[in-house]
Amino acid sequence: MFTFANPQYLYLLLLLPGVVLLFWAARRNRRKQLKAFGRERMVNELMPDVSSIKPWLKLSLELLLIALAIIILARPRAGSSKTTGKVHGIEVMVAMDISNSMNASSTDNPQDISRLQRAKLIVQKMMDSFDNDKVGLIVFAGNAYMQMPMTSDVSSAKLFLSNISTNMAPTQGTAIGSAIAMATQSFSPSKKSQKTIVVITDGENFEDDATSAAHQAQKQGMQVNVIGVGSTHGAPIPMPEGGYLTDDAGQPVTTFLNEKMAQEIAQAGKGVYINGAANDAVETLHETLDKLARTDLESITYTKHDEQFPVFAALTCVLLIALILWTERQSPWLQKYNFFTRKQVQS
Repeated sequence: MFTFANPQYLYLLLLLPGVVLLFWAARRNRRKQLKAFGRERMVNELMPDVSSIKPWLKLSLELLLIALAIIILARPRAGSSKTTGKVHGIEVMVAMDISNSMNASSTDNPQDISRLQRAKLIVQKMMDSFDNDKVGLIVFAGNAYMQMPMTSDVSSAKLFLSNISTNMAPTQGTAIGSAIAMATQSFSPSKKSQKTIVVITDGENFEDDATSAAHQAQKQGMQVNVIGVGSTHGAPIPMPEGGYLTDDAGQPVTTFLNEKMAQEIAQAGKGVYINGAANDAVETLHETLDKLARTDLESITYTKHDEQFPVFAALTCVLLIALILWTERQSPWLQKYNFFTRKQVQS
């Protein structure tokens, strides 16, 4: 079966008739200009070596050359062979806190990198270590929202990750329990694959019972790990227009990393708690995920096609050389066949 890897380029072939029309118009205009010098027969007799057919033959070769180049762009393929393989890995659903408190500094220095930025860096490094693992993204504040369903396309996951911001949440708050509950419903139905939830938050949960949600996830065979970001000494929350968030009394609001809450959630989910500010935070997360057994996530069928563009490339080179050597003059060795000469008119 003959197919093309990039069939959209074949639409360029529709330009060829336009080239023919332009050439025909140019030839017609040339004839009109020659008539200004005298009768057509007399002018042609003054140019005995000029062929009237060769320009059209050259145009045909040029059109064929363009057509071959377009076909090469479309990558013609013929024949195919299929190979089926298994993908071994785990399923990781990341639930990221995007409440306004995540804009606060991740360290004791109010001007340091924000909690959200540190969380994104940790997740990105986690994804860099993935091979055939699957990953999904959930964001939450007052409610939980699916940012990206479970996928093995890590490049797309990184793109979604880079676009996460605190502006995505229409309702403020920190509903960790809702995020964990949504995560439990977002894995594949396979009972064999290892599933784990990674919650990244500053631990200030005011909306629901996150510990109970983590326990329910663990009962379903899903490990719940928690990464805490922020400072236990507290940090002010910067505002987009400048300055810091204040309370009704005009005093800056201070947000703290609630490590106790984060540890309780991880314990209920039979996972680990990791302080995101630790130098070995990413390594600890890698070690935790590596302990999970990689299982067959899915079967993938790879189709291999035999590329045919080298054949068309070779023909293109031959035509290109022919056009370089082309001449508009008549070919003497063909004159005896009367292809490119005019019959003499008997007077």
